[in-house]
Amino acid sequence: MNFDGTILIADDEMHVRKYISLLLGRIGHPVIVEAADGLAAVNLWRQVSPDLVLLDVNMPLLDGIGALARIKASDCSMPVIMLTSLANRSTVEECARLGATGFLRKDLPREELIFELRRIIAAVFEPADPPVPPQP
Repeated sequence: MNFDGTILIADDEMHVRKYISLLLGRIGHPVIVEAADGLAAVNLWRQVSPDLVLLDVNMPLLDGIGALARIKASDCSMPVIMLTSLANRSTVEECARLGATGFLRKDLPREELIFELRRIIAAVFEPADPPVPPQP
């Protein structure tokens, strides 16, 4: 799989945005746009019309759940992957209820995170061709 679309990454930590960008570079050559909070993410989403959105759950001004709700209210088909390092069941359930495409732990080992990003992106953009898990 080689994903070359536009991806919006919203996370209040710049190093996390850069890390996720680097990992996405292993999946293809996407155009990356970044936001440091949920409100900026929603505004940038409206301006750029990305193919995919990755939202941190905990951000200032507007959290990822609020940003997800606003994006999905405008475009229910927009693929949105939620990112977090602290996940509880109620947060995951709320994101699913609002229409999140997937939910990823940012603290997964690098190769697992790349695999999960690839798996979710393939499921959204190439549903008939899921990636093969890495061999140990």
